[in-house]
Amino acid sequence: MMYRNLGYMAIIAMMMTALCTGCGNKDHGPPVADYFTSFEKGVQDGGIRRIKIGTPKDSFYVWTKQVGNNPKLRVLLLTGGPGCTHEYFECFESFFPQNEIEFIYYDQLGCGFSDNPNDTAMWDLARYVDELEQVRKALKLDSTNCVLLGHSWGGILAMEYAMHHQDKLKGLVISNMMSSCPDYGKYADEVLALQMDTAVLREINALEAANDFSNPRYMQLLNEHYYQHHICKIPLKDWPDPVNRSFAGLNSSLYVTMQGPSEFGIAGKLTHWDRSGDMKNIRIPCLTIGAKDDTMDPAHMKWMAEQMPKGSHLYCPNGSHMAFYDDQKVYFEGLMKWLKAL
Repeated sequence: MMYRNLGYMAIIAMMMTALCTGCGNKDHGPPVADYFTSFEKGVQDGGIRRIKIGTPKDSFYVWTKQVGNNPKLRVLLLTGGPGCTHEYFECFESFFPQNEIEFIYYDQLGCGFSDNPNDTAMWDLARYVDELEQVRKALKLDSTNCVLLGHSWGGILAMEYAMHHQDKLKGLVISNMMSSCPDYGKYADEVLALQMDTAVLREINALEAANDFSNPRYMQLLNEHYYQHHICKIPLKDWPDPVNRSFAGLNSSLYVTMQGPSEFGIAGKLTHWDRSGDMKNIRIPCLTIGAKDDTMDPAHMKWMAEQMPKGSHLYCPNGSHMAFYDDQKVYFEGLMKWLKAL
């Protein structure tokens, strides 16, 4: 019995050695021990940092939170909306740390834990690009490690940033966002709207024509006939808590100013935004992610990848606008494979 136990111990020792040797592939990231924080590094605050930014009107603070430590791969997450908080990205915590991918939450000005100047003049794409550049510098992100992942409106911000500062990036991920708002509006009108029951669509159109967006019936119709089919294909009553918290904290002033009050297309400041002709100028590695039942045209997302010299595409056959929840396995396995290949 003693010899048998010794044999078991030897096998276990070899297994542990193999596991430790495999931890932290030197080509992709640090050893696990270096990815997580230790007491020797002083008092820890969970990686939270408030960054002072300058604007044409005043200085403000925006909130960020670093999770993990990988000097070679740092993913800065850009939320959608416009006006959503970082919270709906919390599902990334279930996948990125175990793969030693560092990621950074970021509440844009006017959102979540960041300052809110309550000034619609501040809700401007060019100003948000400048804000993002200040955040990048403060976090010491550069072309050796920085990957921008922009979802929805965050994808617009990521594309626009890349048009001006792609030399500061290692890679770019455009998740569930088209490169043209006019094309998005056309897709919403000619494809998504026509998939709805005609009586429901007629009632929604009537409420929009009357500018009655605050009517509870309007949101009820969207929830039942649009959101749980094209935003997140999980029954509304079972929507993940991070999604509910993020949507509850939406800055409606920012949303309406940039997007417009309607869910069908864009009617705000972004109405005429179109970078489809400039996608060929993005020379860094870029991954576009589309989904079958997305609010965005999945064919357009594939087309975008084909325009870029180093473009790749990930298609989520069971997903919608939030494919990282309703087609999670495809989304994260594809995304992490692409990130590690960088």
